[in-house]
Amino acid sequence: MSLLLFIISLLLLSPLSLTSPFNISYHIDCGATTTTVDQFNTTWLSDRYFTAGSISIVSEPLHFPFFPEKTLRFFPPTTSGEKNCYLIPVPSNGRYFFRTFTVYDNYDGKSHPPSFEVSVEGTVVFSYRSPWPDSLSRDGSYSDLFAFISDGEADLCFYSIATDPPVIASLEVIQVDPASYDSNSIGSDHILVNYGRLSCGADQWGPGFSNDTDFFGRLWQSDVEFRSKNAKGFQAISTTQIVGNVDKEPNYFPMKLYQSAVTVAENGVLEYELSVDAKSDYLLWFHFAEIDASVNKTGQRVFDVLINGVNVNRIDVFGQVGGFSSYDWHYVAKNLSTTTLTVRLAPVAGTPIICGLENYALVPNDLATVPDQVLAMRALKDSLLVPDRMGWNGDPCAPTTWDAWEGVTCRTNKDGNALVVSQIDLASQGLKGFISDQIGLLTNLASLNLSSNSLGGSIPVGLGQRSLVRVDLSSNEFTGSIPDSLTSSNLHFVLLNDNQLEGQVPEELYSIGVHGGVIDLSGNKGLCGVPSLLDCPLFWHNGRLSRHGKIAIGLSCVVIFMVLVLVIYVYIRRRKNDYDFGLRHDLMSFAAKRNRYQRQKSLMVLEMESQHAKGFIPTLNPQ
Repeated sequence: MSLLLFIISLLLLSPLSLTSPFNISYHIDCGATTTTVDQFNTTWLSDRYFTAGSISIVSEPLHFPFFPEKTLRFFPPTTSGEKNCYLIPVPSNGRYFFRTFTVYDNYDGKSHPPSFEVSVEGTVVFSYRSPWPDSLSRDGSYSDLFAFISDGEADLCFYSIATDPPVIASLEVIQVDPASYDSNSIGSDHILVNYGRLSCGADQWGPGFSNDTDFFGRLWQSDVEFRSKNAKGFQAISTTQIVGNVDKEPNYFPMKLYQSAVTVAENGVLEYELSVDAKSDYLLWFHFAEIDASVNKTGQRVFDVLINGVNVNRIDVFGQVGGFSSYDWHYVAKNLSTTTLTVRLAPVAGTPIICGLENYALVPNDLATVPDQVLAMRALKDSLLVPDRMGWNGDPCAPTTWDAWEGVTCRTNKDGNALVVSQIDLASQGLKGFISDQIGLLTNLASLNLSSNSLGGSIPVGLGQRSLVRVDLSSNEFTGSIPDSLTSSNLHFVLLNDNQLEGQVPEELYSIGVHGGVIDLSGNKGLCGVPSLLDCPLFWHNGRLSRHGKIAIGLSCVVIFMVLVLVIYVYIRRRKNDYDFGLRHDLMSFAAKRNRYQRQKSLMVLEMESQHAKGFIPTLNPQ
């Protein structure tokens, strides 16, 4: 049923793009109230899947050529909390392309671009610090990445810094081939963050910006601004001929990418400088095609690839694939020591040629919260009616560089490969719900403080983890009995006072106070069975029949049943005797005569005894 609902939600809530081989794509116009179709036939959905926030428009709408760049959503931390997210339903265990457009343009009139960070699936990927460069603040920028999604929900979250409201103008999520960009070798535990995607010898192009097609939705930039200051003699070439071996799995690179290229004149220098972060690894993906018809044999154009001055490969495009056919090669630059990555193509024979170059930071996935504990925390969010201002969105504990959900403390598990919830402190937060049974999934919870709220319902039996040391549920409206499960924990501090609990207090729980711990059960008129409280009725326990009461009723039922069986047995035996042993009529007549004879004989004996007593001697008649 859940799978059916998911499919229906995809069909009804989001038009699916059929340009991608995987047929799952979202184009969300953040802040927009209506769904629109742009001049490139892309359907932009009205704003949805957000957790909170408000909407606005840029201060100069006419400055932006595309409608999705004009509206935006921002997240004031005072009302929406420090952490807010877009939570988008997608098929599980897939790889997705994310693209965002971020702009400030003084939409709030404060002339203060905000400081905030952005995470995908609990890993920080973008960071904005005030003040922004003028071009970024005024014109905005697009950022994109590739990430694996395992849980059926694409999480893009924002974290406020210094009470600034994060902002976003558009969000796109497109499913791609999971084997793309050599994920089999690189692994699925990294996010590929774009640090430059160059189309050499061409202007900027890509879906949403031109009528050109790219199944992954990639935006290709002109290479001009990335050329090194040492570069010289650049020459752009292009062709309208068909280039082979394009738009194929797993990367689906478009033909347009290989129909333009740059080379250099004799003695020219073909070199690029790419901005990077030190101490990080980068995936460089090179695109080549021999589109110069004059190069028609192996060895005619050969060149070396140097990364930061190190020769890493020798390329002969025609020798690899012939003419007018695409050829790709990639290289991972590890643990860079500088913030600039230099790529030079040094000639060996002829002059070098290149069609495109991509540069991705390999960002390792941050630790994530154990999935069962994520489910438990989201269930608690719903049952406790946690307000939006507390920012309970996304992963409860990740990213590790951000604070966990307000009132929540996390730590790594014993294996060091995941995060777990160790403490929850939501005292005096005005909560009015109840404690979800899913709290039992928090198997590492050591301390729970929900005191001084208006929570009701019963204390769930799941609250009895071995890890639990402190529980404070005082000053609420809990009803029912104290579950025996609390006795299975290692509690040393228990405050259940000032509630509406009833029934017998488990002796093991009360013994906490005897063994040096703290326990307070006062203010619960219905509790009984321990010192300082009333005795419990013999046959009544925790608002229901006690074990002794059940035994007594059971024995009574057994006795009543046995008596009933005995009565039925006697009744059946009696009826059986009357039928089987009744005397025949002639025997009954004989017996009656015999009885009369016996009565006559008895009368004669009595008469003789009377006469003898009076002195009469009977006369004997001799025979």
